Amino acid sequence: MKRFISLVFCSIFFTIGCAQDNPPQIETPTEINYSYETVVEGIDIPWGLAFIQKNDFLVTEKSGILYRVRNGEKSTITGIPAIYSRGQGGLLDVALHPDFDTNSIIYMTLSANTEGDDLGGNTALYSAKLNDLNLEDVSLLYKATPNTKKGQHWGSRIVFDKQGHVYFSIGDRGNRDENPQDLTRDGGKVYRLNLDGSIPSDNPFVGKDGAKEAVFSYGHRNPQGMTIHPKTGQVWENEHGPQGGDEINIIQSGVNYGWPVITYGINYSGTPITDKTDMPNMAQPYYYWVPSIGPSGMAFSTSDVYQDWKDDLFVGSLKFEYLERLVIKNDKVVKREKVLDKIGRVRNVIEGPDGHLYIAVEGKGILKIVPNK
Repeated sequence: MKRFISLVFCSIFFTIGCAQDNPPQIETPTEINYSYETVVEGIDIPWGLAFIQKNDFLVTEKSGILYRVRNGEKSTITGIPAIYSRGQGGLLDVALHPDFDTNSIIYMTLSANTEGDDLGGNTALYSAKLNDLNLEDVSLLYKATPNTKKGQHWGSRIVFDKQGHVYFSIGDRGNRDENPQDLTRDGGKVYRLNLDGSIPSDNPFVGKDGAKEAVFSYGHRNPQGMTIHPKTGQVWENEHGPQGGDEINIIQSGVNYGWPVITYGINYSGTPITDKTDMPNMAQPYYYWVPSIGPSGMAFSTSDVYQDWKDDLFVGSLKFEYLERLVIKNDKVVKREKVLDKIGRVRNVIEGPDGHLYIAVEGKGILKIVPNK
């Protein structure tokens, strides 16, 4: 059944959307009409990627290095905030302010301990001014609490809408029983701020007793991909499920996406997490994967660079080491295809200013997908 963005009735109780029936199986194309070029190498876990212009971009290395790459040569940027590196945490996403050309401001998410305690860390959002190879005016915009020494599920991605908001994600921090469904706690959420870090007055939980007012949606597990739909302007998000149940969601104000009350996945041990895949007032995923692919960055292809790829969605697979192409017709995924199969753990994918897709591959660096002539 097709999922609708608005509220629909799938039973006598209302559920937000309906999961797609009979999802397509992944295919390996019989004809390969593309290859790739290595743009920059020597980056162990490249996480975030943001283009300044065609041959000038920023890339984060999870261990805590922010690189500026110009014409294939990488240089280290100084002034990075202190990073609490643990488990899956580190220096995560990077994004340019919508007015970067005039103000040189960038945003970063990273694992941090700003309190000076010995309780661990949590995900934080920073802004800073980029001055060539140095960060200036570094400002903490949001820091999740409480700190924890768990190494799992930090998130995190950053996107912007056209109304002057920045969205960022924070995983449930390995505490699924408390964080995702509790609006008084951080973790398992997508957040929305004004570009200066203030809380938008129309955020869904402003004025709600004890709620984290920066929260825009909740009930998430570990969101590691976000992008803006090029035609609708909606925020699309993907997140890691447990064993099975990776999801794509269209993020809406105030909506509960269900984790861990509902899920299409199970524990890694094979035991059930819940017997429920839907509940009233909880959103169904736009799409979900069983088995899990370990999704990471995601992007729509909007250019005419590639034959037959325009408007398709691309998602990196960490688990199976390919880039997945999802063809969407009539609000439904109708085809899945492996791109650059066994290329390595694809951590991110974005469309560059030249219309090409660029992927961040662990142990390789940044690759550019090039159509064959």
